[in-house]
Amino acid sequence: MSTAARRSVGRDIGRRVLIVVHDLPVPYDRRTWLEACTLAAAGFTVSVICPKSRTFSRSRETLEGIEIYRYPMPFEARGVLGYVAEFSWCFVATALLSLRLALLGRGFDAIHACNPPDIYWLLALAWRPLGKRFLYDHHDLAPEMYLAKYDRSDPDALHRVLLWLERMSFRTARTTLATNESYREVALTRGERRADSVFIVRSGPDEEWFRPGSAEPALKEGRRFLCCYLGKMCEQDGVDHLLRVAAILTVERGRDDVLFVLIGEGPAVPALRLYATELLLDSHCRFTGFLPDGEVSRYLSTADLAIDPDPKNAWSDRSTMNKVLDYMLFGCPIVAFDLKENRVSAQECARFVTPNSEREMADAIEELLADQETRSRMGSEGRERATAHLLWRYSEPSLLSAYDHLFAVERRS
Repeated sequence: MSTAARRSVGRDIGRRVLIVVHDLPVPYDRRTWLEACTLAAAGFTVSVICPKSRTFSRSRETLEGIEIYRYPMPFEARGVLGYVAEFSWCFVATALLSLRLALLGRGFDAIHACNPPDIYWLLALAWRPLGKRFLYDHHDLAPEMYLAKYDRSDPDALHRVLLWLERMSFRTARTTLATNESYREVALTRGERRADSVFIVRSGPDEEWFRPGSAEPALKEGRRFLCCYLGKMCEQDGVDHLLRVAAILTVERGRDDVLFVLIGEGPAVPALRLYATELLLDSHCRFTGFLPDGEVSRYLSTADLAIDPDPKNAWSDRSTMNKVLDYMLFGCPIVAFDLKENRVSAQECARFVTPNSEREMADAIEELLADQETRSRMGSEGRERATAHLLWRYSEPSLLSAYDHLFAVERRS
């Protein structure tokens, strides 16, 4: 869809959208920011409510015509009770800011809520008598993420609560976004959604923000090879697996020609830094923290390999990992555990190993580092697939179709 066509959608209806995201601030939350920018380009008036972070600490600012309201996070959640307190704080802060936006700001006609957590259907219910519509953007399988985060093998009472909250999000929404076919299946079965109300809007890199460039050998700090990780670092993201893989290669096998660079922020970073030191990896690993797009592009343009260490579980197996799509855009050959949606995304552009086997991952990395021809082929195929099928611009029409549905249909029970 052309830019002109996109602009006509929002301008004709004059709609105002409030996007609520809890997990990350925008524009750091890439998917949410791309959605906001697409809607703004289509003529919608877009506002966002999200938390602050060290990098994005302003309470209010306007970027790309999008008004962003941020609230402080007074503590770092730890444990189940900590997350309950965090969710309660964020809900109240979001509700108060939505009231401010309605009374003193641009106002809004629809709430676009991104999970996790699945609590903002309550906010939608509060605003429904005033005609505000609700779109549920299903980013993550929160019940499965809980089991993965706390390493629970069996569902418990809290898992059942999370399932109920998810079900209420589906039930309250007029329109639902799913990130892939696996999530769409959850919406249709567990969420009991009508098929015509669920739209697949895949996450994908934006080639205007991420621009592959020339390799910069200086980023390797004198090493022959650079292996990169990009993404948020939480307990369930498997970065601890990656550190143990790095230790196998560098400490156990004595390789001093590989540098591991881990790009991104997250609540697990302090513990991961300490763990890297325990594993004697200080000279082999770099934690960069948040980097702007240009700096990320420099590293990924230089990387010899990119790694996705997400371990296999009920959450990761059905989730699309944004990092995999970013790696492909930059032509990075990938080593990853064998997950269902990883295969859907990367196909032949990644070397898949037995899930959660750190030694197999170490072996695959070592084999690929020794085979430049295979790395070049995988990287070229990955970039071709990304640019032909997986960029964000291919998801924009589906997002706008979802908004057509949101504002065109009447609520069905």
